[in-house]
Amino acid sequence: MLSYDGTAYHGWQAQPDLPTIQGLLTAAARRLLGDDTRVTGASRTDAGVHALRQTVSLTTGGTLGPREILAALNAALPGDVRVLEAAEAEPGFNARRAAIGKRYGYLIDNGAVPAPLLRRFAWHVGRPLDLPAMRGALAALRGRHALSAFCAAPGRAGDPVCVVKSLHVFRRKQHVAVLLSADRYLHHMVRNVVGSAMLVGRGARDPGWLGSVLASGDRRLAGPTAPAQGLVLVRVLYPR
Repeated sequence: MLSYDGTAYHGWQAQPDLPTIQGLLTAAARRLLGDDTRVTGASRTDAGVHALRQTVSLTTGGTLGPREILAALNAALPGDVRVLEAAEAEPGFNARRAAIGKRYGYLIDNGAVPAPLLRRFAWHVGRPLDLPAMRGALAALRGRHALSAFCAAPGRAGDPVCVVKSLHVFRRKQHVAVLLSADRYLHHMVRNVVGSAMLVGRGARDPGWLGSVLASGDRRLAGPTAPAQGLVLVRVLYPR
């Protein structure tokens, strides 16, 4: 189980000559366990996106146990990436393929003045937000839908159908959070949903507008893409 501040990284997936979480973890694991070690993440988080609990499968011929691997990796990794837990998995376990869903959270700093300690982890929106209107608008997305209207261009060639299991909006003082659980996600889906809900919260669109955008399947009709720093992978869901 991995946790990371994604600010300094170009997302999860390894890329030549760019710092990524997978690239960093793979390099550290191979130094420790050998060149045949492979690292697979349950979710390919984008550049600047964070994770509270990213599930990772590490396949190796090395002989170290989980406790030794956890301690050694944390000694080798920078402070913005931490291994929280390590345990032996069933043979053939793949963190991505075994997952049945993921939960993401998006944090909005809704204070009049941006909170300096949140600037790496929240989108500052200084205007008042109508949370009941946002909840009403987002209700249209629950269930099984083609979510093409909330998919960035690089992902539009794939299957657009997702099952949104839950969607919540709540406030704690000046902090507003959007929590979304789904069986799968399209490219930039959560950030595009949040950017669209923001238009409703600010009164620029009425709550029924989001349902019409969903039905259209047209990304051009939806709202802007919310900034990456507010998005965090909360947890990965597996069969019990």
